[in-house]
Amino acid sequence: MKKSMVTLLMLVVAFTVVMSGCSNGSSTAQPGSSEEGGKVNISVFAVQDSSIDIPTNKFTAFVEDKFNIKFNWEINPSDGAKEKRQISLASGDYPDAYLLTHYIDQFSQADLLKYGKQGVLVPLNGLIDQYAPNIKAAMEKNPNLKTLNTAPDGNIYGLVAYTECFHCSYPSKMWINTDWLKKLNLEMPKTTEEFKNVLQAFKTQDPNGNGKADEVPLSGSIEEFGVRIIPFLMNAFVYDDDRNYLQMENGKVQSAAITPEWKEGLTYIKSLFDAGLIDPGAFTQNAEAFKKIGENADAEILGAGAAMHPAIFVNIDEGNTRSAHYNPLPPISGPQGVSYATHDAGGVSPGAKFVITNKASEEAQIALIKMVDYMFTPEGQTNGASGMKGIDWTDPVEGDVALGKDVKPVVKQIPMAEGEAPRNAGWSGMAHFYMPKEYRDTFVQGTDIYASNGYERRLYDASLLYEGHEPKELFPIWSVWIDPNEIDEASLLQTNIRNYIEQNELQFITGNKDLNKDWDAYVKGLQNLKLDRYLEILQNAYDTSK
Repeated sequence: MKKSMVTLLMLVVAFTVVMSGCSNGSSTAQPGSSEEGGKVNISVFAVQDSSIDIPTNKFTAFVEDKFNIKFNWEINPSDGAKEKRQISLASGDYPDAYLLTHYIDQFSQADLLKYGKQGVLVPLNGLIDQYAPNIKAAMEKNPNLKTLNTAPDGNIYGLVAYTECFHCSYPSKMWINTDWLKKLNLEMPKTTEEFKNVLQAFKTQDPNGNGKADEVPLSGSIEEFGVRIIPFLMNAFVYDDDRNYLQMENGKVQSAAITPEWKEGLTYIKSLFDAGLIDPGAFTQNAEAFKKIGENADAEILGAGAAMHPAIFVNIDEGNTRSAHYNPLPPISGPQGVSYATHDAGGVSPGAKFVITNKASEEAQIALIKMVDYMFTPEGQTNGASGMKGIDWTDPVEGDVALGKDVKPVVKQIPMAEGEAPRNAGWSGMAHFYMPKEYRDTFVQGTDIYASNGYERRLYDASLLYEGHEPKELFPIWSVWIDPNEIDEASLLQTNIRNYIEQNELQFITGNKDLNKDWDAYVKGLQNLKLDRYLEILQNAYDTSK
């Protein structure tokens, strides 16, 4: 009898413990621990796009179900996201993972090395080898992707957003008013001299026909990469990367901004400025002011605009006939036959948008890497970045044409109806992981390049005119890893040198400095800013990356 009572008591206690555990459910689950039903509880720091709600997002529900995850989101608006990320890391109160939007905030290479060495970030190499066949295959196929992700010590501390935008790869384009060319019976200019003559005609021959001398031959902006007028013009003399002013020759990193060709280019640009062919505001105005010129209400007044794409300075809405007047001017040739085009990685920037921290359990790490590996497939990347199939995209039908030349269409986006509420079916930039050119080329695009559904094709076709005009050797500033002991020094030198070059090129063009009298002092000033040391650091990084 006594034995039976003890047994009964033990059963009651066991039942009570089980029921207690069931009643608490997920509320007591710790980050990375298993929940009832086999789900892994994972805490994630995320930057939320204003058009989506991550917790209720359809793609969130999809990956939670597919990979047995229950996310605990720490959601942040874009404003202040970087500061909050840094505070969380400094305080030690950080989540299992960071999933960021690269064009808002991401870990820099210096961040990755710092927190990787401290053990805060988990190296992903082993996880990729064991659980991420798509990531592994992409890195084997694409050496640039592997270089971007692999730190000098051989570890992969995070993953970049590999968004290879073809038209972004040639940012410093020039768009010329071809309607005015026709009215004035002018040919598309091919040389610097011909371009100068065209701008002169725009200024003096009243191409807008209103009887006023209100034409602005050439304008641009200083607000964002790809809208400054100098790179397009300078590329007819020497390569201008519009960032660090570097060029390569036989594997050696050099500064283009101290060459005789740079001086010759500034002389040409100054001649345009002196003739009143360049809008002075192009060196000071923001993009909004630039667009006011392109969209001038009284009359069409802009002859040519420097921009990665024309929507920067003119509306491209349906029915806007002015937009179709601006077409790409291919790279022009200088006196020595030079005809370069600024080229970069098409929007790929070094660093990482996704990392796993040492707070994540083993099962959380595996679930996270499997989820990201899914987004390295065309289906996963499209569902994540564009929205779920059947909601935001569907299969193409007969007659649909892909963006790329001779490419089979794979993805057809479903346009938003007027007044339709946000669909909240994808993560947008938070899901940008692997979008190489061959993937983006499979998206269906309209064939009318002046229609809204053909705008991407318009930019693609324009970029084809620039493709191949980049130098054979380029310094890959977006993919080299600088020695961690030299990162802070290199960053300071880069900022000082770039600011100095840009301040002086403006002073030379506007005449505040004399190109003949003040050139030697300008070069000496760069040397005083330790230009040689900066080039040495970059050379070491380049040699190491090779």
